[in-house]
Amino acid sequence: MEHIRLPKVEKVQLLDSGSSHRARVGTLYLTAFHTVFVDHEAEDLPELWVLHSLVCNIKKQSVTALGYPLLIQCKNFQLIQLIIAQESDCNDVFMSLFRLSRAEQYEELYCFSFKPNASKAERNKYWEFIDLKAEYSRMGVPNKLWHATSINQEYRVCDTYPADLFVPKSATLPVIIGSSKFRSRGRFPSLSYYCKGTQAAICRSSQPLSGFSARCLEDEQMLEAIMKSNPSSRFMYVVDTRPKLNAMANRATGKGYENEDNYTNIKFQFIGIENIHVMRNSQQKLIEVSDLCSSSMGEFLSGMENSEWLKHIRSILAAGIFVAKAVGEEGISVLIHCSDGWDRTAQVCSIASLLLDPYYRTLKGFMVLVEKDWLSFGHKFSHRYSHLNGDPKEVSPVIDQFLECVWQLMEQFPCAFEYNERFLISIHSHINSCHYGNFICNSEKERENLCIREKTHSIWPHLWENKVDYVNPLFRPDHNLTQGFLHPDTSPYCFKFWSGLYNQFDRRLHPRQSVLDCLVAVKEETQQLEEDLASCEQKLAILAKGPLKGICVKKHVPVYISLANIPQDYTGGFFGSGPKAASLFGDATKSSDQESGETNFKCHSSSNGNTFSNKDGVKDPNSDKTAFNAA
Repeated sequence: MEHIRLPKVEKVQLLDSGSSHRARVGTLYLTAFHTVFVDHEAEDLPELWVLHSLVCNIKKQSVTALGYPLLIQCKNFQLIQLIIAQESDCNDVFMSLFRLSRAEQYEELYCFSFKPNASKAERNKYWEFIDLKAEYSRMGVPNKLWHATSINQEYRVCDTYPADLFVPKSATLPVIIGSSKFRSRGRFPSLSYYCKGTQAAICRSSQPLSGFSARCLEDEQMLEAIMKSNPSSRFMYVVDTRPKLNAMANRATGKGYENEDNYTNIKFQFIGIENIHVMRNSQQKLIEVSDLCSSSMGEFLSGMENSEWLKHIRSILAAGIFVAKAVGEEGISVLIHCSDGWDRTAQVCSIASLLLDPYYRTLKGFMVLVEKDWLSFGHKFSHRYSHLNGDPKEVSPVIDQFLECVWQLMEQFPCAFEYNERFLISIHSHINSCHYGNFICNSEKERENLCIREKTHSIWPHLWENKVDYVNPLFRPDHNLTQGFLHPDTSPYCFKFWSGLYNQFDRRLHPRQSVLDCLVAVKEETQQLEEDLASCEQKLAILAKGPLKGICVKKHVPVYISLANIPQDYTGGFFGSGPKAASLFGDATKSSDQESGETNFKCHSSSNGNTFSNKDGVKDPNSDKTAFNAA
């Protein structure tokens, strides 16, 4: 509170770039953790609350006839433009927000003051919602080839790694310690994902300290142990996610990459994902393009091309596909690293795991994936997302790119993911907001030293309790794509601009009722009708037991359960005759084909280019083209 120069300002104007209406006039409040705008006349959204930790930049703009403009840019891509009548008030608000949005120590963040209605026992239970030991057990480890090692208990070998790690049984403690000393930051090769079907593994590490000619016998033995822990293969891949030129430049500083001549039976592969500085600049250009409200199509497309953002998304996804194919189809183990092994390595490991394992395409599984590959293995959340006031060169949208890769996959495989776009956007927002304690600090050790579990609350139970908002209505758990290994297409035309994230606060771009809202409403309506039908059947069964003449009670098979939720169901028959259907879709759903009794439903499938016609009532039970059946 001592940083607040002016806690309240009257007659502040809030400009809404997404509305043609006049500016809203209200009162601006500055609290310890929020900036609050209250419009006393508005009936719709009278209050606007913004956490200070979400603010990434504040700009004073040129004075206008209305007053002194202040532009607030947020990490979730929200833009807030205020006009304050008095210059002194504008300066006080600017200086207050500038300090409040740049925390100097962790205890200033909102998560340490957030007090939901939960007891201490409940809070501890919530932190146990994700159990990584159970996750490794689900994968199939420990087994006769892999085991848990206690070598990093108390973080003695590597302070950015988790305390619990899995390594090959044949790797002795001297081998692990020797390998750690030969790897940047001590991040020796450790198991990230184990594929039970092929016995191949995805391991991760940092770059070796090889320089131009240095060798380490223990590190060579460590990689040989990983290779031999996969009986079905006689070699393994070592994937360096950096461009070759970058890796070669690191050799001059005593680091570098593995020399195939020194390691037994490895095949080395460069991928070419750019570093955090390139990615930071690329996203900034993308944001500038998305903010150009009056740009022409040519300006927008050239701006997208110049940002190279989708090019980077494609390279990350292609790297994940390469690893997933090696492990899932070829049965070959892979070691992945970049420079220090906590940015590009996390991206590729998690994308490959998601492509391989349907569990990570469920709500709970995705939470586990983030906890495993990002939180436990020491992704630098506080540095990358500027939770504290620090070096701006450390900031980079690493997990933004991972979330966008997942969204691109969801666009190609709409029935394969249990969660929807809102789930990804919500996680992105909480990573930046510091509302919960999960994403605070740069490593597991730092979180333990700060007593995060004792002082803050976990985000995962909160998301789980509200999962009705995050469930994909098209998800089909019995779908062949849902159960199997995803094979995405990386052709340039398959990648889209994610307006749902970057323009989520621009109301001009979004319809009054989105497709997702519509599908969720239909699903809820279907569920209610099924419950009503079950109730009616129970009543009929009771009546049938009495001495009623002329009533033939027949067991009803609800045919609409297998045929429901295809478009023609909402223009006629069971759903079309109800008043709710009219309120959802009105007369706009009618077409000339529907009026003549012929309705075609065509849906693109990422697995093939066929279309599906429902004229004859024939459906492929394993096709995305009957996706609405799952709704």
